[in-house]
Amino acid sequence: MENSYPETLPKPARAFIDNALQVLPADPRILALAAAGSYLTGNMDQFSDLDLIIVTEPQYQEEVLRDRLAIARKLGAYLAGFTGEHVGDSRVLITLYDSPLLHVDLKFVSLVDAHVRVEEPALLWQRDERASAALTHGLGPYPQPNIHWIDDRFWIWIHYGASKIGRGEIFEAIDMINYIRSTVLGPLALRRVGARPQGVRRMELADPDFAMALQKTIPTYSKGDCLRALRVSATLYQQLRKDFPNLVRNLDVEQAVFAHMEEIEDLV
Repeated sequence: MENSYPETLPKPARAFIDNALQVLPADPRILALAAAGSYLTGNMDQFSDLDLIIVTEPQYQEEVLRDRLAIARKLGAYLAGFTGEHVGDSRVLITLYDSPLLHVDLKFVSLVDAHVRVEEPALLWQRDERASAALTHGLGPYPQPNIHWIDDRFWIWIHYGASKIGRGEIFEAIDMINYIRSTVLGPLALRRVGARPQGVRRMELADPDFAMALQKTIPTYSKGDCLRALRVSATLYQQLRKDFPNLVRNLDVEQAVFAHMEEIEDLV
């Protein structure tokens, strides 16, 4: 398979892929190599991670998972790695290579599971046509924010943050504000401009104006400033929510939570 790499693919990542294309075909348990993540969007730079998918013969999937560290060591100057339970997928091996330093996520996927995906990977090599055939089944659209799921929870999160401010648990309040920024505000704003709604990733490039507004959700370590940042977060959410005119607002909970924040403000 002749590969045409994105123009933005950095030289270290290109060299890593070239080496992987020499190493992996020698393992008969491996059927294909594909690229994902920012490789697909064409906006990689010298700071980008490399996301690779290694497709395995179904009967060897468990064996390959046991051997994945040994496989990873063959692909470059391996420094360290760990599995991806924290992102909900233990099939992922998150690695760091040297000369130069390169972060590579290796996801080991059985052929029978290749149709379950959140994006359309770019095939770099396949042993036969089975991998490309598997990718014709299903679609891989990136998950979009679920406004109903968000709205059911948002005001409870705001109340939680305000209560922690009132109690003086500033670190906990800051964590809550950060969570709201990455789980709610960032994805909704990125969706609005047609970018991948992945936390606040590349917000500064995708929507510079909203990135400036989002700066005001970053508090200093004080009760008053945390409360200010929490109010800004609530206001920004109300603005972003206008993109969903069919959403039925729960005005009772909004009013109750804003009143609670006013009570906290009197305390701080």
